[in-house]
Amino acid sequence: MSETGARPEGGPPPDTAPLSGAAWPGELRPYQCEALAQVDRRWADGARRTWIVLPPGSGKTLVGLEAARRLGRRTVVLVPNTAIQGQWIRHWEGFTRPEGRTAGSGRDLGHAVNVLTYQSLAVFDPDAETDEEGRSATPVRDRLHANGRALVDALHDAGPLTLLLDECHHLLQVWGRLLSEILDELPDTRVVGLTGTPAASLTATERDLVDRLFGPPVTGASIPALVRDGYLAPFAELVHVTGPTLTEHEYLAGQAERFEEMCTDLLAPGFATTDFLPWLDARFVSRETREGGRVGWGDLAVREPELTDAVLRLHHRGLVALPEGARVHERHRHPPRAEDWTALIGDYAGNCLSPDSDREARERIRAALPSVGHHLTRDGVRRGTSPVDRVLARSAAKSLATVEILAAEKDAVGPRLRALVLCDHERASARAPAALRGVLPDDAGSAWLQVSQLAADPRTSALDPVLVTGRTVATGPRTGAALLEFARAELPGVELALREVDGLHSVEGAWTSRSWVGVVTRFLESGGAQVLVGTRALLGEGWDARGVNTVVDLTTATTPTSVVQSRGRALRLDPEWPEKVAHTWSVVCVSHEHPRGAADWSRFVRKHEGYLGVGADGEVMSGVAHVDPELSPYEPPEDPVRVNRRMAGRAADREGTRARWRLGSGYADLVLPTLRVHAGRAVPADVPEAGLDLAPPEPPEVLVGDQVIRPEPVDAPPARRLAPTLVAGTIAALCLVFASFGPGSHGPAPLAVAAGFGLAALVHWWRDTRRVRGETLRRRREAARVRAAAREPVGTARYACAVADALRRAGRSATGAEGVRVHVDTDGVYRFTLTDPGSAELFAESLDEVLGPLVGDPRYLIPRHVLSDREGGGSGAGSGVTPTDATVPVFHAVPSVLARNRRGALAFERAWRRWVSLGSVVHTRSEEGRVLLAAHVGTSPLEVTTARRLTWE
Repeated sequence: MSETGARPEGGPPPDTAPLSGAAWPGELRPYQCEALAQVDRRWADGARRTWIVLPPGSGKTLVGLEAARRLGRRTVVLVPNTAIQGQWIRHWEGFTRPEGRTAGSGRDLGHAVNVLTYQSLAVFDPDAETDEEGRSATPVRDRLHANGRALVDALHDAGPLTLLLDECHHLLQVWGRLLSEILDELPDTRVVGLTGTPAASLTATERDLVDRLFGPPVTGASIPALVRDGYLAPFAELVHVTGPTLTEHEYLAGQAERFEEMCTDLLAPGFATTDFLPWLDARFVSRETREGGRVGWGDLAVREPELTDAVLRLHHRGLVALPEGARVHERHRHPPRAEDWTALIGDYAGNCLSPDSDREARERIRAALPSVGHHLTRDGVRRGTSPVDRVLARSAAKSLATVEILAAEKDAVGPRLRALVLCDHERASARAPAALRGVLPDDAGSAWLQVSQLAADPRTSALDPVLVTGRTVATGPRTGAALLEFARAELPGVELALREVDGLHSVEGAWTSRSWVGVVTRFLESGGAQVLVGTRALLGEGWDARGVNTVVDLTTATTPTSVVQSRGRALRLDPEWPEKVAHTWSVVCVSHEHPRGAADWSRFVRKHEGYLGVGADGEVMSGVAHVDPELSPYEPPEDPVRVNRRMAGRAADREGTRARWRLGSGYADLVLPTLRVHAGRAVPADVPEAGLDLAPPEPPEVLVGDQVIRPEPVDAPPARRLAPTLVAGTIAALCLVFASFGPGSHGPAPLAVAAGFGLAALVHWWRDTRRVRGETLRRRREAARVRAAAREPVGTARYACAVADALRRAGRSATGAEGVRVHVDTDGVYRFTLTDPGSAELFAESLDEVLGPLVGDPRYLIPRHVLSDREGGGSGAGSGVTPTDATVPVFHAVPSVLARNRRGALAFERAWRRWVSLGSVVHTRSEEGRVLLAAHVGTSPLEVTTARRLTWE
């Protein structure tokens, strides 16, 4: 490998096919072959640019080099950092190739494969003239530094090229505009972008840029699909929840007191000319405009979603009435957060408080808002840098928690442990704000501090932790000599030495990150160290070490790219440990005393919003539920100790995690919305085993009035039964007929007639005796049927089937009840999914409306008949409830998508009658409907809680 990039003597001339004759000696995986076939079709269709989306660890480097090899042209690869740069060069050297077909990193592009960093291209002149926002009217190319312009000229002079853009999501920064300008001048260049970031996670602006540069993506298999097929390691997402240290807690408590005093004053009468709660009522509940009209809640929620969500959380707390037309969803059933208060206070200050008559109220708000990271300005409330967020993100408790995690992982896997700890920075570039002096040290949350703590703790010092960043390689005292000896053997002739710096041993000398990243990686894989601590910028993407099986994420980055990339570091298969299972730990600091004490939890939630992982029951889903089914995305757990105990149990059970992935089983590779329903009780007795996928049920018996009825299938003829009396009469008649035609008989034989009537009498006696003897048993069985029909049918999935059938009947879904998937967790949570991707989201939303509280302004209601006394009270001794006990209706909302017109409402009514209860829809605009809505609004027809998630099938 040539670090200078100069073409070696005897190297290849600048011909047009420098990659000809090369070949990959191994076997490509099926999904890699499919991606390459799609790229070949793009070229055949006349395209000149494309991009490939494959998960981290799936072999994007090999796919990119193979795509370039098939084109045969000189190839330039642009990568994010030097760690990845060396890997590309080594990967090309793994190809069989003619003599001289080399790879290098020189700017003269003298090799067959030339690997450069994006920074080597986008080196801008700092003295270039820009406006006050950093923008320039001149083309980006004209603002390049001389070195950048020289590289652009080399691209022009190199002839037909293949340009590979690794981790091409980086193009969404300034390099995107630059490359767009350059590529316009290189019409003969074939461009292949490579990324692990799914296209669905891009913003509209980012998607437009990528589409303009590359066109539609070539999308490979997802991470769960590659795990299921055995190409990536099974993994578990884990969390350790900690509280702030005592010093941090005292600071947060003082900040919280100021804000809470202001909120208390805010809710009291006389705070301002127009008080806060009356303002909220006028603004969001009454919603009378200056013109005398009324703004619809739906329109308001679209225009100002942060404010309307905040109002509904205040309603949940009982501070404001429920606005007409509003519906309370899962995200609203939690106490208001600091962000809710500041959003509403900002609206109040900007639209209600007078700068003159309400000056005192504005000053009280102004003084309290900085404690939650906001400021009151002339134009309203603006968010600023929150010292509270900094304390939680860099809490010393998180570094201590990392020590605990790695000590536990060491106990679980021993010498097999290979861990990566990712931090935001090596050392803080600036001192902490004055307000935090004495609360947080300057190096709080740094990689340097983390290595120091790991090296000092006797439980983790034996793991020989090593710090590696773009500027530094350092170890604890016991590890430095071993790493120095290893590095000298790897880089003979390079002068290296140890120097003690702040308690660590720094390895210094004539080397750069381009070489030391590879050396330290091999030191880790050889077992010289079991823990690397580094920064997200260097090791968080592209860097690969097959042996890494544990990642501890201490970063604050929440973008889909950073989440996928950081977790991808542990997913590669390990030839030395075929049964490898990877763990990714998130460390979260939570303060229940401060209104912004969940800020770090919110970051944790955002990291998992679109990331798929396997849950405790083997379901692959997105969101924090795959970390633990009891975690909520809207508030941190009340008992972190209990959560951490469960996480420790999962961490020790790698075999269980592997089994939950069900390796080798089939899949559709689809992500579908699902609704989780929790009844707050144990798994019903009629469920044979929890943790299973259940088939949709048969239509049940339903209760209407005091009658239990089993609805017949649609269009099926009614079933008929012969009465016993009719049977007896038929027997007697047949006896008479046979007697009339007996041998030598001209009429009925007296004996036959007697036998016939005797048999009929016997049948009557048998019937009466059975009726008398079976009356008590029948009453008991009927009472059981009534109970079964009247109970809340959560475990039977009747509601889900009714919704699915109604959507199909209304033309909103291609499948009905047969497409409902029911999964029961071990904690009694039901998960309902519709297998039709086109209507799965609509199904989950509609089912949520049917099961949820009767709130807002539904257009149609439908009754379900239940017993008025479920505990007994029947007249029959020992029979419990009898069929004649009174029943009462409870009302459910007809899903809004079906309630838009009567046709949809009737479709739901027909499905409801088949699956749930014999009731008729009631229009709430009718006189009867208004009375029913007024009587039942705010009630919950079922004692359940629901949550919507995404599930992988």
